Amino acid sequence: MKTPPQSPQVTLRALAIKLLAQREHSRAELARKLAAKAGRMGVGATPAGHTATTQPPTPPTAEDIDKVLDQLERQGLLSDTRAAQAYVRGHAARFGASRLAHSLRMRGIDAELIDASLAQEEIEDERTRAAAVWRSKFNSVPRDAREWARQARFLQGRGFAVDVIRRLLRELGKSSDLPQDAQDMETEE
Repeated sequence: MKTPPQSPQVTLRALAIKLLAQREHSRAELARKLAAKAGRMGVGATPAGHTATTQPPTPPTAEDIDKVLDQLERQGLLSDTRAAQAYVRGHAARFGASRLAHSLRMRGIDAELIDASLAQEEIEDERTRAAAVWRSKFNSVPRDAREWARQARFLQGRGFAVDVIRRLLRELGKSSDLPQDAQDMETEE
């Protein structure tokens, strides 16, 4: 005897719970992943009058995905706030505020929630985090302007603000030991 095909919500819910068990996701991120994975795996409803073996399932609609996400939010399994806080907690030691904010925007978190998460989870100030990242990567005085610029670019790529980088390098005594052209470059930026 054949078992009746499951509704798209049941299959999508199982897939969503599997993804949420791995890590926190924002609503937008989970919706995007569900749509992509469900389409690839053939998750969806079987058209009326066809058995599951004769006709491939149709992909789930955006409405199906929204219903599942609404249900997960009501049950407390899906939360943009929790996802943003978890991301910031896990990445704050390695990245600056601008990089964290950009990553959260890419995950579909709204601006107000990003600001709140960054403010709430800020354990150390940005300068202290930049110093820790600098120490783990370089921990040596730049020998010339080129090396100073390389270190500054690295920190900037990690999302630290230019003024924080300049202040850090000055406080560490880097800029005073540099040739004049490095000091000129520092004032031009």
